[in-house]
Amino acid sequence: MTLELAANQGSAPVTDTVDQSPLAVRGMTVSYGQKPVVFSVDMTIVQGSMTAIIGPNGAGKSTLLKAALGIVKPLAGQSMVYGAPLRGQRQKIAYVPQRASVDWDFPTRVIDVVLMGLYRELGLLRRIKARHIEKARACLERVGMSDFADRQIGQLSGGQQQRVFLARALAQGAELYLLDEPFAGVDAATEKAIIDVLKGLKAEGKTVVAVHHDLATVTEYFDRVFMINTRKIAEGSVAEAYTRENLDMTYGGRLATGQIDQLDLIAS
Repeated sequence: MTLELAANQGSAPVTDTVDQSPLAVRGMTVSYGQKPVVFSVDMTIVQGSMTAIIGPNGAGKSTLLKAALGIVKPLAGQSMVYGAPLRGQRQKIAYVPQRASVDWDFPTRVIDVVLMGLYRELGLLRRIKARHIEKARACLERVGMSDFADRQIGQLSGGQQQRVFLARALAQGAELYLLDEPFAGVDAATEKAIIDVLKGLKAEGKTVVAVHHDLATVTEYFDRVFMINTRKIAEGSVAEAYTRENLDMTYGGRLATGQIDQLDLIAS
């Protein structure tokens, strides 16, 4: 079944099939109390893409991601992963939560955090073998954290902790990577390390979706964009959907003309 999705306002239609989409969300509605945070949202993620979910604070970006994963229960809507219900497809997904939502005082080593990403390989008995340690260390190497393998996770800086959680996601060997504000509160070196890894995943044919706040780096980091302010505003390639008009609708006119002028907008 082919679905043609047009952005609610002003963006070019996206043609894709649910069967081909790594993540297809339909009619997602989430409410905290009586006011909807996400209202009747459709989203279709394109295979092999890097998609930024952007919008103002309180727009429902993180909530949409959590609802799509079943972390929060929606009032309505559903998610399909590669054309099948979420429940049977979780092994294809790696999720990196917001750093602020993690208890960093929990006494565990960096290497142990990364090994958590191998829970399906380890099985019920959780027998860690040399090959598991080797794989975990390779993931730490990929994010530039191999020298910290035996350090307590709580002793790391915020940027280092974020890299470790990315390494844990890499250990899962997933097809779809969902990240909730991966660049929040990290230094420039960590941001570069993270985006290099994410672009490497895309080069391998993986799919990346990230809640993102820095509008100035959207065109540099991502090839697709999903714009939300409780409702979907626009969805599509950065070249087509990341426009002055859509930004103005997404942020409700809260972005000053000068701020928009400074952005590297591909579309006019």
